[in-house]
Amino acid sequence: MTAPVLHASKLCFGYPQRSLFTDWTCALPAGVTLIQGGEGTGKTTLLRLLSGELAMQSGTLRCAGVTLNPSTRKAYQEQVFCTDPRSEAFEAITPLQFFSQMAQRYPRLDIALAVELADELALTPHLEKTFFMLSTGTKRKVWLATAFASGAAVTLLDEPFAALDKTSIGLVIALLQEAAQHPTRAWVIADYAPPQGVPLALTIDLGD
Repeated sequence: MTAPVLHASKLCFGYPQRSLFTDWTCALPAGVTLIQGGEGTGKTTLLRLLSGELAMQSGTLRCAGVTLNPSTRKAYQEQVFCTDPRSEAFEAITPLQFFSQMAQRYPRLDIALAVELADELALTPHLEKTFFMLSTGTKRKVWLATAFASGAAVTLLDEPFAALDKTSIGLVIALLQEAAQHPTRAWVIADYAPPQGVPLALTIDLGD
């Protein structure tokens, strides 16, 4: 049996007003996993926990042979691509600069592939504009080009089809179909419904 790409064991997390995860355990396989659920069920929170960005209250996370703890945080996060498409932290830089910054964070990121994917997403005219000048959909395309070029063991995608045009949705579906066949890497989608035409290795249903 193939070892999971990422393993979460007895993960616990909650907010003062609500407990979200109690002793949550999951073995993420290679291919595409869907985290689905209604509004407020914790989809984005779970992605942030798996990425190591949000500290769990207890439990263990292990990805590509690295167990997350304070001394291994950087090494762990190099294995798990995650960036918030709603972030305003990059408003003053261009997509090309963003690719370079992300390559420093994720050593296996292929900038040439990111630029190629950007072209397929019709981003080429926007690559030297600052994020501040870009529409929500264009920013999300930059994020997606970076994600699919990241080379990370695990790539986390929060609502990857939001604000995209039909052509771009088709390209993302094709990329996910290819990702579904990968023998050693995992892609995790948080969304309300499964992506059409993409074989899923695992579905995690957080309910309504």
